[in-house]
Amino acid sequence: GAPPDPCPAHTGVFQYLIISKCHFINGTERVRFVGRLIYNREQQLHFDSDVGVYVGDTPRGEIQARHWNSDQEELESKRSTVDWFCRHNYEGFTPFTVNRR
Repeated sequence: GAPPDPCPAHTGVFQYLIISKCHFINGTERVRFVGRLIYNREQQLHFDSDVGVYVGDTPRGEIQARHWNSDQEELESKRSTVDWFCRHNYEGFTPFTVNRR
């Protein structure tokens, strides 16, 4: 059987995920970045580069989105993700994904 729980006070399981996706249309001609913050299987907020700001998907996510949207450095950094994350990695992965037949 399973080993005993080392801390019986932990009765729940908590999950915190940040999922980042890059969508490429016609190579790097049109690139869209979508970042999602998920807590306990519920999407709290997301950032879509086409929108350019964080959007809250729950009441708690709306509070966090307002906070991050008020920080101009955070927004500028997230908006530039299309270039430094998506386009940059596209060049490295293309030989193994797109060009593979």
